[in-house]
Amino acid sequence: MEKIIPITITPKAAEEIRHILQHKNIPAEYALRVLVQGGGGCGGAKFRLGFDKAKEQDEVYEYEGIKIVYEKRQLLYLLGLEIDFEERSTERGFVFGRKQ
Repeated sequence: MEKIIPITITPKAAEEIRHILQHKNIPAEYALRVLVQGGGGCGGAKFRLGFDKAKEQDEVYEYEGIKIVYEKRQLLYLLGLEIDFEERSTERGFVFGRKQ
């Protein structure tokens, strides 16, 4: 059975994630955690990133050499999610969108 890849990462975001992993003392056994907040009502789901060890209720997979972890119960909110990284004149950070 083919493994579902709900979340993709753009090359720019992957570069930034690798930079964080290498320079911020993130333990080797940690993965990029994608968290879903909300999801119901008018506001929709909001997403956050962090680094964490996988837990029993998690799904783990690798994309572009980056281990990604998420809670299995949040899969429907994550399907088709793309993580990008933007740099503007006054701010920089990760942005979330739906892959077309």
